[in-house]
Amino acid sequence: MAQGQSPRGLDGKTVLVTGGAGFIGSNVALHLQRHHPGCRVVVVDCFGAAADAPGPRAFGHYLNLIDFAGELICGDLTEPRDLARLQRLRYDLILHFAAVSDTRVYDQAAILRANVNVFADLLGLAARRGADLVYASSAATYGAAPAPQRIGHEAPDTPYGFSKLKMDQMAARFRQEHPGLAVAGLRFFNVYGPREYFKGTTASMVLQLGLQLLAGRAPRLFHGSEHILRDFVHVEDVVRAVLAAAAGRVSGVFNVGSGRAESFARVLELLQQGLGTALPIDYIDNPHHAYQTHTRAELETTRAALGYAPEYDLARGVAAYLPEIRRSYREWGAGVSGC
Repeated sequence: MAQGQSPRGLDGKTVLVTGGAGFIGSNVALHLQRHHPGCRVVVVDCFGAAADAPGPRAFGHYLNLIDFAGELICGDLTEPRDLARLQRLRYDLILHFAAVSDTRVYDQAAILRANVNVFADLLGLAARRGADLVYASSAATYGAAPAPQRIGHEAPDTPYGFSKLKMDQMAARFRQEHPGLAVAGLRFFNVYGPREYFKGTTASMVLQLGLQLLAGRAPRLFHGSEHILRDFVHVEDVVRAVLAAAAGRVSGVFNVGSGRAESFARVLELLQQGLGTALPIDYIDNPHHAYQTHTRAELETTRAALGYAPEYDLARGVAAYLPEIRRSYREWGAGVSGC
C-alpha cells in the first residue's frame, strides 16, 4: 500500500472493533468512519469499568469517541453475558484491541483470562461468522531478546508478553484449521500519538514527558536513559498497518514499528525544543525488574506482506503530536504523567 493511501477493500463490510474506546482502537474506528463511510463499524469496550474492580484496570474512555457516530456496545468480554451480545451479530471483520495491556501487571490469572481466554472466544466467533481477524500482538513477546527483534525469536519476561505469545500460537493453529479465513497478529512496538491520554501512567513517554514539561516540572528519566533505546511508532502508522492487513486479508504475525531505535533522552530533547522549554532532568532509579533496554522492529517481512513503510520518524512524529499534547494539558492537566 502506498504511503498515505487508505485501502479500499474494507468498504461495505461490517467491522467489530474490540477495545474501540482505547488508544489504538479509537484511532482505528475513527479512521474507518472518515475514510470508509460504507463500513458498518461496531465498537465494544468496557469503558474503564475495571478501574473500580480488583485487578488490572481498563483504559477505554468516552472522550476518545466523541466524534464516533457508529454503533456502540458497552461490555466486558470476560463476562459471558456481554460476550453473548456479540454472538447475536454478524461481522465480516474483527479488529481486536481489547486487552490487559499494562506490562507492569503481574497478576497472571487476570491477564490470561482477559487476553488468552477472550481471544479464544473471539476466534470461535470468527469461525462461526466466517470473519477475518486482525489482533494486537506486542513487542513484549520478545522480552530481552537482542535488537532487531525478529519473528521466531521470542523470549517474553512478563505475563503480558507471555499472553501475547500464546495468542500468536493460538492464531497459528486457527489458521491451519480454517485456511479460508485470514488472521493477522501485529506486534506493536512503542506506540504514541493522539487519544492515549486516558492510558494514564501506561501512556507513552512522549506524552508523559510532554505533560511534565508543560506543567513546569523537571522531566523524570531513569538513570542511563541515553542508553535505553526504543522503537517509537506513531499511531497513524499503526492504523495504516492494521487496515492494510485487514483489506489485504493477510495472515501471519508481523512487527509494526518505525524500524529505528531512539533513546528516551532524544525524546526529551525533541520535546524541549518543540515546547520551548529547558528544564533540568530529574534522574531516578529504574524500579522494573523486567525491562527492555533496546527495541527495534525488523520490518522486512511486514513490508513484503503489507506494503508497510512507516511515514513518521521520531522527529516528525513528535512535531505532529505537539498540538495534541498541548490540548490534553490545557483540557485535562498533567495528572496522568509519571515515569
